[in-house]
Amino acid sequence: MHWLIDPFTADFFLRALLGGALVALICGLVGTWVVIRGMAFLGEAIGHGMLPGVALATVAGAPVIVGGAVSAIAMSALISLLQRRGRLSYDTSIGLLFVAMLSLGVIIVSSSRSFATDATAMLFGDILAIDDADLLGLLGAAAVALLVVVTLHRSFVAAAFDPRIATALGLRPQLAQVALVGLVTLAVVASYQAVGSLLVVGLLLAPAVAAGPWTRSIPLRMAVAAAFGILAVLLGLLCSWYAGTAAGASIAAAAIALAAVSGLAAQVSRRRAAATSPADASSLVSARPMSLPGK
Repeated sequence: MHWLIDPFTADFFLRALLGGALVALICGLVGTWVVIRGMAFLGEAIGHGMLPGVALATVAGAPVIVGGAVSAIAMSALISLLQRRGRLSYDTSIGLLFVAMLSLGVIIVSSSRSFATDATAMLFGDILAIDDADLLGLLGAAAVALLVVVTLHRSFVAAAFDPRIATALGLRPQLAQVALVGLVTLAVVASYQAVGSLLVVGLLLAPAVAAGPWTRSIPLRMAVAAAFGILAVLLGLLCSWYAGTAAGASIAAAAIALAAVSGLAAQVSRRRAAATSPADASSLVSARPMSLPGK
């Protein structure tokens, strides 16, 4: 049975698992709000908005994560600028910048001789290459995400359900929106090494979707989403180890599969509850008469 523990004896596997767990924590915190606010397209756009910076960094021989971060921040700023000063709607602005940044990134990378290799790493990540410096960066990103989520929790909640009430309460919904876009940018950049720019939305959304049916509060949903994300990382890495599949794609596929299984299990649970509730209700009534409020 030693083959079961073989993956956990490899240093690169353990680093990938730890790095993926940190990414899952970040995505659990941020992805919950992305699902609640319906910001999936923004996450996808920022993921592809990283491509020009990553491409330039690759061609210049600079750290790709720095180039990607700068490009993602620029993408976020341009989206906000077009929304505030332009006459375009929010989704139209995102769509135009999405295509523009994606095209620019492909043009830059295609001009280099290592197009195929660079494009594969950019689109699908390379989680097995995570080193100690990357782990420290992910730890810092997780700490920042947790701090922002805890500090601005009330503002996020108020802005999500009624921005006018948030303004009346002095919770500054515009600041909350900017902070949330910043968190999405942070999550996308942090996830780049693990799943690349093409699959990042899967890890950002799927665990939060999987956690939805089983939770009734936002903090609990974040915790359960992070747990689902960590499980997806583990399953994806094990699949990559034993089946020889791409690690980033395996992780994203595992996350989607968990979301599907969670949704089916929730449906089955609701149907069983609906089937048994009349009997439970009748037994409850026969056991104890109903009392009026205040009695």
